[in-house]
Amino acid sequence: MKTHHHVILSLLAGGVIVAGCASSPTPAELDKTTAEAVKASFRDQGIVKVSVLNTDETAKACSAADAAGKPLDEKMAKAIEEANLKTIKWPSNGKFLGSWQEGEKLAQSGRGLTWTDDAKTPNGGNCYNCHQIDKAEISFGTIGPSLYNFGKLRGVTDPNSPASKAMVEYTWGKIWNAKAYNACSNMPRAGHMGILTEAQVADLVALLLDPKSPVNQ
Repeated sequence: MKTHHHVILSLLAGGVIVAGCASSPTPAELDKTTAEAVKASFRDQGIVKVSVLNTDETAKACSAADAAGKPLDEKMAKAIEEANLKTIKWPSNGKFLGSWQEGEKLAQSGRGLTWTDDAKTPNGGNCYNCHQIDKAEISFGTIGPSLYNFGKLRGVTDPNSPASKAMVEYTWGKIWNAKAYNACSNMPRAGHMGILTEAQVADLVALLLDPKSPVNQ
C-alpha cells in the first residue's frame, strides 16, 4: 500500500514537472484567443454589428500599451499622430463654424450607436460626459479638461480672422480625430469614426469658439 502511494506521488510530481516545462501561450496567442472569445459572445442586433469589434492599428497599439502599463515610445506615438492627422477631413464648404446653439444640444446628447437607436436619429456628442463646457450645466465629467472659456482663453475674438485660423483648425481637427494630436487620447475620434457628421463638428466648433457662445461668456 505504501509502495503504491509512493508511485502515485511520483507520477503526480512528474506531471507537475512536465507541465512546468511546457511552453506558455505567447501574448499574441492569448490576444487571438481573447479576440475569438469576445467575438463569439457578440451578435448583430439593431444598428450595432459585430464589425464594431474590428480595430485599426492605432487602437491596437494603444490597447497594447495600456495592457503593458506603460506609454507608447515617442517614435511610435509620433507615427500614430502623423497617420491620424492625414485622416482629418476639413469642411467641404470652407466653413469651420456652424451654430453654437446646435452645438450645445449635441454636447448634451449621449444618444446614438446602441442597438436600441434608430440609424436615422443623429448621434449626440456626449461632450459633457467628460468635460465642463457651459457654466450653467452643473453635471459634467472630469476625464477631460474644462472647456469653459475655451475660445476666450485662447484669444479668439473673431473666428474668421487670420489670427484665429490656427486655433480654429486645431479645434476642428481635435474633434474630428483627437489622436492626431495625442496618440492614445481617450477622446473619441468623432469625425473619423463617423460618429458625428461634418455639420455636427462645425456646430461643436462654434460652441467652443463663437464669442457669442455661453462657453465664452
